[in-house]
Amino acid sequence: MRGPHNIWRLIRTGATLERTGAMGVVLDAYEAPPLLRAAARILGWPFQWLGDRGDPAMPPATRALTALGPAYIKFGQVLSTRPDLVGADLARQLRVLQDKLPPFGMDEARHAVEAELGRPLDEIYSEFSEPVAAASIAQVHHARLREDGREVAVKILRPGIERAFRRDVDAFYLAATLIEGLSSSFRRLHPSDVIEHFDGVVRAELDLRLEAAAASEFAANTEKDQGFRLPAVQWDLSSRRVMTMDWMDGVPMGDNVALDAAGHDRAVLGERVLQLFLNHALRDGYFHADMHQGNLKVGPDGTIIAYDFGIMGHIDEYTRRVYAEILYGFIRRDYRRVAEVHFEAGYVPADRDVDEFARALRAVGEPIFGMDATRISMGRLLSYLFEVTEKFGMETRTELILLQRTMVVVEGVARSLNPQINIWEIAQPIVQDYIGKNLGPRALARDLTRAAQVMARFGPRLPRLVEQALMRQVAEPKPLRPNRWRAAVIWATIGGAVGAALTLAIGLAG
Repeated sequence: MRGPHNIWRLIRTGATLERTGAMGVVLDAYEAPPLLRAAARILGWPFQWLGDRGDPAMPPATRALTALGPAYIKFGQVLSTRPDLVGADLARQLRVLQDKLPPFGMDEARHAVEAELGRPLDEIYSEFSEPVAAASIAQVHHARLREDGREVAVKILRPGIERAFRRDVDAFYLAATLIEGLSSSFRRLHPSDVIEHFDGVVRAELDLRLEAAAASEFAANTEKDQGFRLPAVQWDLSSRRVMTMDWMDGVPMGDNVALDAAGHDRAVLGERVLQLFLNHALRDGYFHADMHQGNLKVGPDGTIIAYDFGIMGHIDEYTRRVYAEILYGFIRRDYRRVAEVHFEAGYVPADRDVDEFARALRAVGEPIFGMDATRISMGRLLSYLFEVTEKFGMETRTELILLQRTMVVVEGVARSLNPQINIWEIAQPIVQDYIGKNLGPRALARDLTRAAQVMARFGPRLPRLVEQALMRQVAEPKPLRPNRWRAAVIWATIGGAVGAALTLAIGLAG
């Protein structure tokens, strides 16, 4: 990880940042201390001639990352979802990174398909086009199956992309280690953890089987959603480096002129985009986290078609309930209840003042509600909310930052279709319906049933687990405080008794 090639890669990175003017932007965004600023300048300035110039028409940060190549482009896109780490201004700059590169050749594409699928390309496809889209990790071809004539999209990883990403990610880890050693103020941002998160995202995108699985799960969740479709995965023609999906024609979501010419109602489409996203996030807890115009089309019948499932967001059921109640509290302008929910969920430390927190939340909500309805933004509300909760000691939650970032993107898509759209008017019934189904008596009964099933399953094992724990404590006494140990035994024993009772109750009910 710390070989000379990684050091040389960091020198080239520093030189490119310096040459494009991005070094100062990055250091300012992180409020870098003097020692780190000096080290960065020393790393970059003497070697400027080694750095890439990039496209002068781009902002400095996007210009530098684009010049440095695919891994840096992808890293910038991941950081654009983390304004808590890079600041709102830099995150905004990074969102415009264009994940587009020149395509690789047809011979390489043919070789990749044949190596992965184990058959000659002409035996699988009767037609196979030049690339129709090319990004930093993969490119897509339009093809026709020889077997039944169906049109399909074939996504192929770039040759050698895994090795190229591995090299750059290793250099990122080295940079994170150096930064942590230089500045204690940077250690609180956990740069190594950020690189580890990025590494996980990239590893997932470099295995198209995982994207195919994400598409399949997303399709299963949304199969009953009116006006929404996903291309089906052709599993027998998909592998780690090649993925085949049905081809679905449609008008690009970002082309308003073409949408109007096709007779689509853009106001209806804007509402549907928002409704779909909110349902996926709240109802399913699994949402498309890259839902921009480039990944959306509109079919001839007005159906919204989604593509590219490399980045998906997940929110667990408990967190969904908490944030639905928070959003609903804001919709009703019940700031005291919003504050209480934060305390009940443990998001804000218990030693903080709930009334003071409620007043801070009012300062977030009232200016937004004072706006014209067409300017109200749920994404902006979440952004302000995170700022306030951070001041009151709430730790950053990565999945919610991704939710907020995607909400901003989806709202942007909706407003591009209909600038007069009223976000709250669309959101309120969805949030209210979710709360009715998941926070009322029916939800409590459902939760108790699940708890009973779990206890029934593990209840018979609890006495043995307690006995084993006691035996270990006798054999190897540990410095546990007596009251804590007694509490553990008491609760385990109670759990065993409850589990046995529930087992009997369920058995009798059956």
